Amino acid sequence: MIYTCCEENRRAAVEIHATLNGIDWLEVLDLDAPADSPRQRTLMLRLLKPVPSGLTPENVRIKGGERIRHISVEWLEIASEAPLSPLMTLAEQTVFAALPDADHVLLIRTDSSGDFSEYQLKLVSGSNNDAPLTDFDPRLSSIDFTFKVECPSDFDCADNTDCQQEPASSPAINYLARDFSSLRRLVIDRMSRQMPGWRDRSPADLATTLAELIAYVGDMQHYHLDAIATEAYLHTARLRSSIRRHALLVDYHMHEGCNARTWLHINVNGGPFPLPPDIRFYTHVPGAPIHFLSGSAEDRKALQSTPLVFEPMHTITLRAEHNQFEFYTWGDERCCLPIAATQATLRGHWPDLVEGDVLIFREIIGALSGTTEDADPTHRHAVRLVAVNAFDGTDPLLDPLHDIEITEIRWHSEDALPFPLCISSQTDQAHDDLLLNNVSLAFGNNVLVDHGASIIDAPTEPVPAAQLHYSTASSGKNNSCNRENRQPLPPRFKPHLAQGPVTYQGQITKTIVEQGIRRSIQLPFDPQGSAKSAFEWQCADAVPVVRLHDGSQNWHPSRELLSNRAIDKNFVLESENDGSTHVRFGDDVHGRRPDIGMVFTPHYRVGNGPQGNVGADSIVHVVSSETRINRVTNLLPAYGGLAAETISEVRRHAPYAFRTQERAVTPADYASVAERLDGVQRAAASLRWTGSWHTVFTTVDRDGGMQVNEDGFDKSVVEHMDRYRMAGHDLKVNDPLHVSLEIDMLVCVNAHYFRSDVRRGLLDIFSSTVRADGSLGLFHPDNFSFGQTVFLSPLYTAARHVAGVDSVQITRFQRQNQEDLKPLADGYMTLGRFEIARLDNNPNFPERGVLRLELHGGK
Repeated sequence: MIYTCCEENRRAAVEIHATLNGIDWLEVLDLDAPADSPRQRTLMLRLLKPVPSGLTPENVRIKGGERIRHISVEWLEIASEAPLSPLMTLAEQTVFAALPDADHVLLIRTDSSGDFSEYQLKLVSGSNNDAPLTDFDPRLSSIDFTFKVECPSDFDCADNTDCQQEPASSPAINYLARDFSSLRRLVIDRMSRQMPGWRDRSPADLATTLAELIAYVGDMQHYHLDAIATEAYLHTARLRSSIRRHALLVDYHMHEGCNARTWLHINVNGGPFPLPPDIRFYTHVPGAPIHFLSGSAEDRKALQSTPLVFEPMHTITLRAEHNQFEFYTWGDERCCLPIAATQATLRGHWPDLVEGDVLIFREIIGALSGTTEDADPTHRHAVRLVAVNAFDGTDPLLDPLHDIEITEIRWHSEDALPFPLCISSQTDQAHDDLLLNNVSLAFGNNVLVDHGASIIDAPTEPVPAAQLHYSTASSGKNNSCNRENRQPLPPRFKPHLAQGPVTYQGQITKTIVEQGIRRSIQLPFDPQGSAKSAFEWQCADAVPVVRLHDGSQNWHPSRELLSNRAIDKNFVLESENDGSTHVRFGDDVHGRRPDIGMVFTPHYRVGNGPQGNVGADSIVHVVSSETRINRVTNLLPAYGGLAAETISEVRRHAPYAFRTQERAVTPADYASVAERLDGVQRAAASLRWTGSWHTVFTTVDRDGGMQVNEDGFDKSVVEHMDRYRMAGHDLKVNDPLHVSLEIDMLVCVNAHYFRSDVRRGLLDIFSSTVRADGSLGLFHPDNFSFGQTVFLSPLYTAARHVAGVDSVQITRFQRQNQEDLKPLADGYMTLGRFEIARLDNNPNFPERGVLRLELHGGK
């Protein structure tokens, strides 16, 4: 009988026997065969003891095979006698003689290399005698082998065993027993049947105690099962971490809120000196001094009042001369900076005022009363300088009339004044009609600060060693004969942060070019952008301000681990509704798993949400050892703080976000995708065959009518649309087709008004620029877009709103230099799909539209 055994002990027993011999193993010489030696035809049969002498080919019998059968033995030799054999080549003699224990190896040369099936080699007494050789064990006189053992195969060469596991008997389980009471009753009933003599049911009885302990464990296990089933679905989950993971499956990123930020003005004496790196600022604490040291008694007492902590987002150089600047009005009086102003003149010579500095304009006294209490608190505005003309060659700029040093400044167009800023004025009669200078001032030494206090936590516990192992069934090796070491199950290491809520800082995407390659990076703000842009970010892009130090390197947060590589030292921060926060690491597939014994030191910030949106002049305390700082204040309110997204909001928004199309197929899809980019008012697209492939021509209407190729905006559009386009579609961005209008108006002016004043009012309301009150002129580029019909009725309405206009009649309404009476008769003008109406009425560019006014009456 042939057995399948897990432990084969007979070979060892025969080996230690005094006389019995047997086959140990067989090797088919294939790839390692010497030169001129046939492959797969030389069998090296190793015996447990030396090969007996006198063996002939009749003593070797080879059976089996499917296609090639009846394989014969040409010759056989003992390996130790190979140098004396004339049947071998010199190379074969050298290789076989060098085999270890060569006297134990029997060399067999066959007449064929066989096929891919299994063969059996048996040592017998003779050609007609199947009995084993003398002193050979019957069980070890034959061996199964294949000639193609070195041919490529997808299967394991190890022998398979057929030992079957005995099926375990299934216990009778009452699945309705899930709580402690029913499980206790079930266990006690079972014990009563197994132990008929057991009668004691007191709580102090050991058996009763064990039954109640089993019932308690079962109750907890059922609780966990119910919790797992509850957390398995978006609409039933209660844990915030579960909701976040469910939403991520449909590519919806649940946000954790964002912290607030503001511009902080620092008044100093002396300098220049850099902003201290460990400085922080507090909101108002009653009775506390303005300046105190970190860790001092005043600091500890102030923290007991739980003030909001703000920290700088960048460093600057502080100078006493930059505390404030006066505007220079060139000797004029009652002056103001108009709406949309982007330049001004400062009194004095300021060589250290450079491009990139931030100034805050502030009205400090009332324009009509001259008192600080009447200053308009809404007249405060931050600007980032883009040009400072403090020199003319080597000398400062001078007012040649008064020989006063001046500095010309210009700031970013996005920081254009949203209100008229009064520079000098005259008080009313109640305040003696006094002339006032320096109604508003410019303040320097401004730094961007955001809500959140830096914390260094105590080191975490070491990453524990594995306590559990994968079962052989889960590893695909369910074999009763398997004695391999089981694979350890990595422990769940999720350290908690001691304090919260963790600060989430808003980020912006900035495109940079390095060595000719354009790539996008995430920054808290753009140091070259406008002061306004420092507050423009998407809350969904906010990242936690936290890092973990493992003693040699830092681990950084990531929004998710699915896109991480196995070597990336990233982690995900997950918070719950109670404010607790824990860290989740990768699994060596998506993100790196920390090594056993590794200890992390958390560095993070605490402070988040709308509570950081403090009002102006709320931040007044400075914590630093720098004594040259006199005082600090936020001249502008802090904003940007947003509460974390609630679970109900995620349940409502995530399914709809999944239905948002994130690809572009039709031209309408490309236009819709282009309109998602900031700075694009409208877009239209068309698909054309350009000879070798299809090209999507996207026509973009930018905000403010700016050119598409200005500032590399066209490349930004292509980069934005590239992730949505179909394969095989090329992208091309171009400017819209502008249609210049030609309009003539006949206006009757009221007898009490000057015609010049009425003309000025009409030109103002029909302008293509931003008006003095901040509103847009009727023909401003933002009021028209692709294919938008131009109607006469809004023109009549706008003209009648001008003071002094009794009546108005439009006598010409057509495309410029194209005589056509139809639009005037119809009362409207239709435009093509890619056309945009334009009327600049600029004498420098007469081809951009003309408005002619003919006024009668009036003065």
